[in-house]
Amino acid sequence: MKGVVFLGNRKLELQEFPDPTPGHGEVVIAIKASGMCGSDLHVYRATGSQNALGFAVSAPAIAGHEPCGVVAEVGPGVNRRLAEVGARVMVHHYFGCGVCQHCRTGWSQMCVEGAAIYGVTHHGGHAPYMKVPAATLVPLPEGLSFETGAAIACGTGTAFNALRRINLSGRDTIAIVGQGPVGLSATQFAVEMGARVIALDLSSERLTLAKRFGAELVINAGIDDPLAAVKDGTHGRGADLTLDTSGRPEGRLLAVKAARPWGTVCFVGEGSNVTIDVSPDMLRKQLTIVASWTFSTVGQAECAQFVAERRIPVADLFTHRWHLEQADEAYRLFDTQTTGKGVFLI
Repeated sequence: MKGVVFLGNRKLELQEFPDPTPGHGEVVIAIKASGMCGSDLHVYRATGSQNALGFAVSAPAIAGHEPCGVVAEVGPGVNRRLAEVGARVMVHHYFGCGVCQHCRTGWSQMCVEGAAIYGVTHHGGHAPYMKVPAATLVPLPEGLSFETGAAIACGTGTAFNALRRINLSGRDTIAIVGQGPVGLSATQFAVEMGARVIALDLSSERLTLAKRFGAELVINAGIDDPLAAVKDGTHGRGADLTLDTSGRPEGRLLAVKAARPWGTVCFVGEGSNVTIDVSPDMLRKQLTIVASWTFSTVGQAECAQFVAERRIPVADLFTHRWHLEQADEAYRLFDTQTTGKGVFLI
């Protein structure tokens, strides 16, 4: 089979790999949809064996950490309650030792022995087939498309977990900095949860999507003063909650400054740094700053159920659908960070 491999320096190629065969406790999934995530760009743009996410990569790995598909083959030792041929599944794209506290509670990305990260350190979903431990599988509820499952497998699930972490409710105004796939998902969920949403980005195309998804106020941070605009939209107080999905220093700092006194700030964007003037921007505002890193297997399943029960149109995030042979064109466009979400249909 052929799979997409990131070469760094914004280059990729389709490389030949053997069709996978499941070992003990493993399954092979026939991939139906494999999403494109903003975190992919760190690896796509990187140079050398140490990518921008800080994970050492010793051999070329098939890209794609938002896989969704159908179980095609089951290896020995797999409990039928975990996987049967034909089951519709998502993948929790990490796997650890399986026995530490984090692994046993579904947070295998925090494994004390170190975790495999599918699509980064181990083969991911940008290929016709993918081999994973059966324990990484999360059922895809009936009524949800494979595209929707792919989104939930990282970007959309990340947004859901972040909003849960900061206890968003219908009484809140939330400013969401960055309206890429994660930010747009957060806008969709926050609106569904009853909150008032202020959406910020540099892309007018993405802000148009945010408005369509229910954001009450959209702010182009490349044209307007974003902090002043948030203050104007909140009677001078600032937002009750802020969420940075950009991962950029200026985005994170804006999230801190735009939060009202006693407010809560959440960072989910990967990479880079931020410098905060602690006394005026944190201490004297009594801020709470929260970090949120993707989700657990349980959280992924809860997100999927929430989407299914509320009939949230997650598939509307996708502005571009591709075949694997179009991967170079797909990532060149996605790298502009002006589009909605992209997905490979296989």
